[in-house]
Amino acid sequence: MEKALQTMIDNMPEKTGKSLKEWTALLKTKNFEKHGQAVNFLKKEHGVTHGFANTIVLLSKEEHEEPEDLVSEQYKGKEELLPVYEKLLETCQSFGDDITVTPKKTSVSIIRKRQFALIKPATKSRIDLGLKLKDIAPQGRLGDSGPFGTMCTHRIQLTELNEVDDEVIGWLKEAYEKSI
Repeated sequence: MEKALQTMIDNMPEKTGKSLKEWTALLKTKNFEKHGQAVNFLKKEHGVTHGFANTIVLLSKEEHEEPEDLVSEQYKGKEELLPVYEKLLETCQSFGDDITVTPKKTSVSIIRKRQFALIKPATKSRIDLGLKLKDIAPQGRLGDSGPFGTMCTHRIQLTELNEVDDEVIGWLKEAYEKSI
C-alpha cells in the first residue's frame, strides 16, 4: 500500500502538472464543503484524472497524516482483523500493477480506473468487503451492499483470515475485471 501510494505521489507532477504540495496549497484557497466538490473541481478545472483527484483531496484533508497512520487508526482495538485486511490487500494487488490503494479515515478504497472494492473494519470482529459487481444478484456470502449504499453493489462480511477463500478471491477478481 505504502509503495503504491508513494509511486502515485512521485508521479503526480508528471501526470497532473503539479506536486502534491502544490495541489494541497491550491485546495486550501478553496472552501469546499464536500469531498466530491473538491474532486470535481480538480477533474473539471484542471483535467486531473479521478484517481489522482481523489488521492489529492484525501491527502490534503489528512494533513500530515500518512496513509499507513490512517490504516493503523482504523484497526485500533481491532488488531485481530489486520491479517484479513492484509490478505485482501495483497490479493487485490496481485491482479495487476494498475491498482491504486487509497486509505481514508474509516475504510480503504481499491481502485483500478474506478473503485472496485472497499475494505472497512465494520466492528471489532468483522471486516466488510464492499464490491462493485453490477448485474449480479446477491448469492450466498455475497450479500447486498448494506450500509455501503451506492458506493458498492455488494458486501461480504469477514471475521477470520480463512474466510478469504477462493470464493471471496473470485468475487474480488471479477470486480477488478469489471472496473475497466
